[in-house]
Amino acid sequence: MTGISFSRRSVIVVGGAALATGATGLLVPARAKGVAPTPSMRGGSNNYRPGAPIVDRIGGGGFWMTGSVRRAGEGAPLPGQRIQIWAHTTEGHERDPQSHGATLTDANGEFRLEMPQIVPAFGQPHGHLAYDSGEFQTVFLRPIMASSKDKTLAAHFVLQPA
Repeated sequence: MTGISFSRRSVIVVGGAALATGATGLLVPARAKGVAPTPSMRGGSNNYRPGAPIVDRIGGGGFWMTGSVRRAGEGAPLPGQRIQIWAHTTEGHERDPQSHGATLTDANGEFRLEMPQIVPAFGQPHGHLAYDSGEFQTVFLRPIMASSKDKTLAAHFVLQPA
C-alpha cells in the first residue's frame, strides 16, 4: 500500500482552489440567470383604472386573454399576482368601467380571463394588461392581435422586484 503525502504547498493550493470555486458559485446548482424583465409598452397605460375589481369574467365572454407571470432573473413562476385587463370590445370601449377587470395568477404563474370579443380601436385590435400590485415594478402591456377574428390573445410578464 502506498501512502499519500501532502506537502504544505499542495494543501494550500487545493484549499485555495476549493475556496475560489465555492466563491464563484460553481458548487451551487445551476440556475437560469438571463430572464430579462418585461419593459412597459408605450400606450399600455391608456385608460388604466387603478384598483379595478377581481372578476370571474368581463361581460358576456367569448374571448380569452391569457398569459403568464415570472420573476426576472431565474424565470420562476409567480403565483397569486394580480393582472388587470381591459380592451375595446363588442360590449364597450376600453375607457368604460365595465370593460375592466382583474384576475390572479394560479400556482404555475398563469392567468386566464374570459371577456367579450376584442374589436379594433384606432385600426388595431389590441388589449391592455397591467401588473400594478407593488411587490414588483409596474408593467403595462398593449399586445396587438394578428387578426380581429382571433378568439385569444396572450401576454407574458417578467417582473423585477420594486
